[in-house]
Amino acid sequence: MSNDLNQVLKSRALNKWGLFWVVTAPISLAMVIAMSVEDLSKGSGVSSMIQLSVRCAVPWLYIAFAASSLQVLFPGHFSRWLLRNRKYFGMCFAAAMAWQGLFILWMVTLHTDYYVNEVYVLRDAIEGVGGYAFLFAMTVTSFPKGRRLLNARQWRMLHLSGIYFLWAYAFSVYWWSLFYYSNPVPLDYIYYVAGLAAWVLRAAAWHVKRARAAARESRQASVHPLARFAAGALVGAGLIAAAMGASWRGTAEQYLYGYALTEAPELYLPYWPFEPFLSLAVILLGVALLRAGNPAAGQTAAADRARAAS
Repeated sequence: MSNDLNQVLKSRALNKWGLFWVVTAPISLAMVIAMSVEDLSKGSGVSSMIQLSVRCAVPWLYIAFAASSLQVLFPGHFSRWLLRNRKYFGMCFAAAMAWQGLFILWMVTLHTDYYVNEVYVLRDAIEGVGGYAFLFAMTVTSFPKGRRLLNARQWRMLHLSGIYFLWAYAFSVYWWSLFYYSNPVPLDYIYYVAGLAAWVLRAAAWHVKRARAAARESRQASVHPLARFAAGALVGAGLIAAAMGASWRGTAEQYLYGYALTEAPELYLPYWPFEPFLSLAVILLGVALLRAGNPAAGQTAAADRARAAS
């Protein structure tokens, strides 16, 4: 069964540019069909197309975001296939977002009044422009000629910061849909949970890689029982908070908004004051505590290294 799956995942249609066209051709067809149905002479019709293009794009972003983590946590044919094609999943996301860019320009140029009165929020616009800037730079540097413009460290920093910025934008959109607006649809719940799961996989993979590195350096990589308990409590509390944002959002806003020093960030800084990510910070703190190991382990490792060097 495993070998059969491996053979399927090695087919040309499911790898590299074959995979890209398998994904983007149906998306583009769906866009064309939707354009023939929607009344694009109205701003609301163009707004629906913007929403549809985002919904077609987000799954491929989440897959690209989680691919390396899945390989660390669940090595196998499927996770290797995801990692092997991470670039092309990113390209699928970029193609779907190109449709969104088209519809945004359509709205801004042909339905300016609707955009200004119904859609425009300065900080949302800044986040969107920032996301497209990252997406453009990441796309260009995914090809050999573009990659040569950066050294290895610059390339890694661009793609790492870019994928986090883009994931944060998508995740925060669905967080606000669920916990602020009053009319979420079932797909909003699915995309929110998927975005949360992608981030949790990243955090778990980070922990596993740190644990493996510690194991290579020390024979004893034990975690203090109190640290383990605190870590579990924080991870659990963070997951509960992530699921119950509506219950604490209002209270948090009373403490996070309205200060003289935060007036500028509230207007211009993307994601400020980071309400969608507060629960994730709690989870990350819990994961970090799992590496608060027994001090004796570090002392033992240091002694071993000293003996080996002498």
